[in-house]
Amino acid sequence: MKRSVFVVAALALAVTVGCNKGTTAKNETNSATVGTAGRDGGLSSSDRDFVRDVAQMNAAELDLGRLASERASTPEVKQFAQMMVTDHTAAGDKVNAFVAQHPIDVPAQLDDDHKDLHDKLAGKQGLDFDKEFADKMVDEHQKMADKLESRIDKDTITTAKVEKNNAPDTEVKATAVMPEKSDDPNTQAVNQMAADLYPGVYAHLQAAKALRDGVKKRSTN
Repeated sequence: MKRSVFVVAALALAVTVGCNKGTTAKNETNSATVGTAGRDGGLSSSDRDFVRDVAQMNAAELDLGRLASERASTPEVKQFAQMMVTDHTAAGDKVNAFVAQHPIDVPAQLDDDHKDLHDKLAGKQGLDFDKEFADKMVDEHQKMADKLESRIDKDTITTAKVEKNNAPDTEVKATAVMPEKSDDPNTQAVNQMAADLYPGVYAHLQAAKALRDGVKKRSTN
């Protein structure tokens, strides 16, 4: 009789432990799922890296635009710098709105390369500053355009038309482009953000090339 009682008690304990383990495992699984969604907003690591890179590039452009607004010696460079501040502030707002919807760890400070570039430019004056700034604006906008193009439909890039004028103070616009298609809605949202930013960046690139040519001519006269 005693043996039967012990067997029943042991079975009851085993069932209780098993249920507790199942409940714990289920809770852990749910917690992990919720935690992951909360950290990345459903974005893949490549999507998060892309948004982070674009945010840093845009912040660097804004920083250099502000610097040039203070140190530029020619009206053309000052005007270009003010365009940079206005447009990259607006672009930053778009990126920040996206980041708010898809939690991404975007550094608040410039990366080391852009800090070094800022310091290098800050050490120059007059036409030396203008020339170096114009050169770097071509380089930096080319990098950002290349980055964005990786998420844009290639056919719309090649057919995009640019209203271009030799005068650096002429407004330059690029036609809209289409994002690269993706079955993942989160990736598609990232691609759409890239497509939205691209026309302005490409327009800046063309204006920077014209500015570089203008400053170079001025420095040789």
